[in-house]
Amino acid sequence: MLLTFDETLKKISEGKLLHIAGTQHLLEKLPKGNWIGGTGEHFMGDDGGVVTKKLFYVVEMPYDNYTIKTYTVDNIKDVAKDAYDNGFSVIILPFGSAINAEYAKNANEYENMYMTTIAGWIAGRNLDNPEQIPKVGNGQAGEVYEDKGVALHVQLPIDKIATVNIVNIFTPDENSPVIEFDEEEFVVTNCIVDGKKQSFPKFIKENNLNTMVPMIGDYAGANINISIQEVGDNSVQVAAPPVKGIKYRWAKDLPNYGTAFQSRSAELEGKNIAFGCNCIYNFLYGELEGKHHPVFAGPATWGEIAYKLVNQTFVYVTID
Repeated sequence: MLLTFDETLKKISEGKLLHIAGTQHLLEKLPKGNWIGGTGEHFMGDDGGVVTKKLFYVVEMPYDNYTIKTYTVDNIKDVAKDAYDNGFSVIILPFGSAINAEYAKNANEYENMYMTTIAGWIAGRNLDNPEQIPKVGNGQAGEVYEDKGVALHVQLPIDKIATVNIVNIFTPDENSPVIEFDEEEFVVTNCIVDGKKQSFPKFIKENNLNTMVPMIGDYAGANINISIQEVGDNSVQVAAPPVKGIKYRWAKDLPNYGTAFQSRSAELEGKNIAFGCNCIYNFLYGELEGKHHPVFAGPATWGEIAYKLVNQTFVYVTID
């Protein structure tokens, strides 16, 4: 739900366990308490998409057994080991940081990663305010960081189970050439098409590819998106590094981006969603501000975490 600063303070003072998203200057003012948070100003609230500097998006977590921990680039590899055997974890990492890059490149190799339920998001800023710095907060420590990550590890009762899910409105275009990469970086210069290495930005421009839709990789049968952030003269900035050995295709264009989200809403009706976040590209390209999508609640983020870093998806955790 969207709350004012004072309403959020009240919940913190009552000792509530909270997941918070809000603008940098408000997040930095929050007192110590049982909360984790990250920066952002785009949200899917109860009344639809909202962009605000004055409100927090707050989720009260009704759990008694949990731990809140700060991670550095050196120990983020332990995040899955620190999780409860029966529960779920929410990770928040600041966009553009070394820990964001470390997680994006190496999370698949972390010990115990796919034996627990790991979800989360990448904290960002308002796109119109480049002076803002993406940050995350550990309420128990009373600290806000631009170079560290935070995680809330929740233990569930023995009769409950958590599952991480992805809503991906995109499908691969079967007419797209297969694209491969030998650079696992956020800035990519070359791609390999039909076995031939070529300039990635030139490939995009010469084929007039729509960069509002992502590339889609086949990860052992799962469709995983990689969003295009910026196409330069000599390189392309992507929202998640491509993986060597994965075959990518461009996604099919959508006749109506916002309608595509609405049509997928039905599958979430009636689910007990403990956590959710939606990519900021979906928010912007789908023109979701002011539109009512009650099941797609949560911050609009600069990257989503469903075990690994993913893009242009809605990620959510259900409790059954």
